[in-house]
Amino acid sequence: MSEINTIERAPRRGLPVWAQIIVWIVLLGLLAIVSLSLSRAQQGSAKPGEVIPTFNLTFFDGYRYQDQKQISLADLRGKVVLINFWASWCIPCEEEAAELEAAWKYYQPSGKVVFLGIDYVDTETQALAFLKQYGITYPNGPDLQTRISPIFRITGVPETYVVDQSGKLVLSRISPFETEEQIRQIIDPLIK
Repeated sequence: MSEINTIERAPRRGLPVWAQIIVWIVLLGLLAIVSLSLSRAQQGSAKPGEVIPTFNLTFFDGYRYQDQKQISLADLRGKVVLINFWASWCIPCEEEAAELEAAWKYYQPSGKVVFLGIDYVDTETQALAFLKQYGITYPNGPDLQTRISPIFRITGVPETYVVDQSGKLVLSRISPFETEEQIRQIIDPLIK
């Protein structure tokens, strides 16, 4: 008689089906997030003609706009808004600081133009020291938890965006201003 050899198989030890489904859902979710991020990166910075979604900017201590500690872009409809992303560690930001402040002082009395400085990935102590060093008086605040910069899809600092009275982007500049005249050439036609 021949003997049949039987091999005992060890019980299969794997994740239960429900756990496998959860793992696949998480992986697909991560893939979707990466895909959206890559798509956004390929779009580049916000482009002229785009309507800028509203956002709120909370100002640093000592900075106000019409006695308010926070402003919404929606509250500024009807005005030209210059939005400058900067950081204390940014050398080109230092180079344009005086030009931006001079342009702000020129436009501020008319009430038709508002400058907003948005400090990007910085510490409050260093940001306030920068603002004091360059005598910046226009409203400034931090991009807390980087909630504002993704709206503009910024790629670095300095970057400046000019929004017209209807909320449409009319300029995106990915380099520092060299003169106050450059700023005025952009804004003057919008307020006439």
